Amino acid sequence: MMNMKRIYYLQRIILSVLLLLPLSGCFDSDINRKMYEADDDEMQRENHIVGATLRVMQGLVSPTREHLYQFMDAMAGGAYGGYMEGIVDTWVMKFSTFNPEQGWLKSPFADPITDLYPQYLKMLSVTDDPVALALGKILRVCVMHRVTDIYGPIPYSQMLSNDNLGENLSVPYDSQEQVYTQMLKELEEADKVLEENKDLSSEAFRKLEDLYYGNISKWRKFLHSMQLRIAMRMSYVNPTEAQRIAQNAVAAGVIEANEDNAMLHVAENRSELLFNNWNDYRISADLVSVMKGYEDPRLDAMFVKGTNVVEVDGEPKEVNDFYGVRIGIFTEKKDDMINLYSKQIISSTDPYLWMNAAEVTFLRAEGALRGWDMGGEPQALYEKAIALSFEERGATGADKYVKDAEKKPVKYVDPMGAYSADAVSEITIAWEQGAGKEIFERNLERIITQKWIAIFPLGLEAWAEHRRTGYPRLLPAVENKDPNNSVDIAIGPRRLPYPADEYNSNAANIAKAVQMLGGADAAGTPLWWDAKDHSVENN
Repeated sequence: MMNMKRIYYLQRIILSVLLLLPLSGCFDSDINRKMYEADDDEMQRENHIVGATLRVMQGLVSPTREHLYQFMDAMAGGAYGGYMEGIVDTWVMKFSTFNPEQGWLKSPFADPITDLYPQYLKMLSVTDDPVALALGKILRVCVMHRVTDIYGPIPYSQMLSNDNLGENLSVPYDSQEQVYTQMLKELEEADKVLEENKDLSSEAFRKLEDLYYGNISKWRKFLHSMQLRIAMRMSYVNPTEAQRIAQNAVAAGVIEANEDNAMLHVAENRSELLFNNWNDYRISADLVSVMKGYEDPRLDAMFVKGTNVVEVDGEPKEVNDFYGVRIGIFTEKKDDMINLYSKQIISSTDPYLWMNAAEVTFLRAEGALRGWDMGGEPQALYEKAIALSFEERGATGADKYVKDAEKKPVKYVDPMGAYSADAVSEITIAWEQGAGKEIFERNLERIITQKWIAIFPLGLEAWAEHRRTGYPRLLPAVENKDPNNSVDIAIGPRRLPYPADEYNSNAANIAKAVQMLGGADAAGTPLWWDAKDHSVENN
């Protein structure tokens, strides 16, 4: 595994230092030992290290490092999830045309792994505090869940094995099914610890992490919501187990209100550079087609209108409206596009969204549609989820919006004239009564389409759900330059290929990983949970 020697040396250094220092433990005297067992300096050292490691790990869930965010959430997730397109005129190899540069393929795979594990190992080495270790375990799952949903099989269960910490480090992969099984097991373990410490004052971790500031109750709701998200991903490949996990998660308590949204607070949100300073990305034609068709009140709260200059009676006139970019175009001149196309509203003071109440409620609505016990009826949960999204965005009119049975996505009109296209969906907003496969499928499309709007800008999550369900229906990429000719543009790419460096540094294990994948190491090969017959969507 590339760069894994640094993990080995870091662990050796940490362990060597620890031989010279008394091991520190918990932060609070009522967790598992007396305060007199560690002096103030030792406790301060442990608090500092644990807080630093937790923050680094939190910064990898939705990457706070702008370039990693760019590769994962804008270039790949943004394009494949139907949210945004890069408008840089020098990019001829990119994700949206399915021919990204090798360096772009490497970053979403290598960076989360090589950045996460030194921190996680450090935490394991310096503390035996059960709550700290539980939070670390949750964060590892959150980070690696994104990686496995991009690539498929990944190194996971043996990343912490001492057998792999040698000079000739070579880390075996797990199949994606094995990764999912282990992640769910670790979430259960972490939940048990948090339940045992549910009365722990938030002061114990308030200054050590920036998601919920030590609020164990909110951490548990987020954990259960992650279980629900992961369970739903399995709905087509293992529906029985998916139902069991989902029902247990909802019964244990998930995020239901916006005040419990998982939002990472940071001193500076550097992802805004991509949209405001660099001006590299603009919103998609898909968002414009769907949200303008629905006359969605959230548009003004989410996006900045672009300015198009048209000729009226022989005179130029500026027309301000929401304009989106087709995915997979070739940008001829970036400067012509910056002010023309719409961008998302974002500032350096905004937190990073991980998960919101709307998403969780849409997940429950889908579960209920499938006949699972989600604590409510599918229509009621669907409408509640929309209302939560409106509330989060500060928009009004949700009651009227959910009853609209007429409005549909509209034709996309490219203001530059080259890439206009008819709408690819005719789905309306209002819930449809009745039973049968066709009505089930239409209501599922409603749920996923509305969830897609509500979770913006979580591109990787949007892409995963698009692959899983086929929804929302997205305009096909304009250009397909997949070097393997594996991508069907009607349904889009199914994964990212592994970076070339893995074939050089971990050849034997990458070969086994491709065998686990069950197909070529190409963008068109579906992942383990990508098991739906997509012809169903067109019937």
